[in-house]
Amino acid sequence: MMKTLHSYWAYIVLAILIYAVVNAVIGLTQKKEFTHKDFRLGLFALITTHIQLLIGLGWYFMSPWFKALKANGGEVMKESSARLLAVEHPLMMIIAIVLITMGWSKHKKQVKSESKFKTFAIFYGLALLLILSRIPWANWI
Repeated sequence: MMKTLHSYWAYIVLAILIYAVVNAVIGLTQKKEFTHKDFRLGLFALITTHIQLLIGLGWYFMSPWFKALKANGGEVMKESSARLLAVEHPLMMIIAIVLITMGWSKHKKQVKSESKFKTFAIFYGLALLLILSRIPWANWI
């Protein structure tokens, strides 16, 4: 159940995060005014990624990869697919969510719309790249 929820929620996270990054880039390049819609979009991306983190952590500590890592970490690290699921995916997702959280915090301190959009574009964009780089595509529903 947790694995299924984690997999399906990931679609929502990706859609919202992509939309937030594209919105920030458009707002930055077209020199738009930062509105409540942009604020809410950034907040919604923050919230959905944090929910995904909680679901993912719940699933991770029940997963066979975590158990295998505890039992024989050396063997897990030798096999690339097991290493992806046991180490790389969780670590990169946590780093990505830290970047999103930092972007959210930094944008609140900005006064100009251009700075707010730039902060979202950089931090949320980097997080999106990290997420896309470590999704276990072969295992994804």
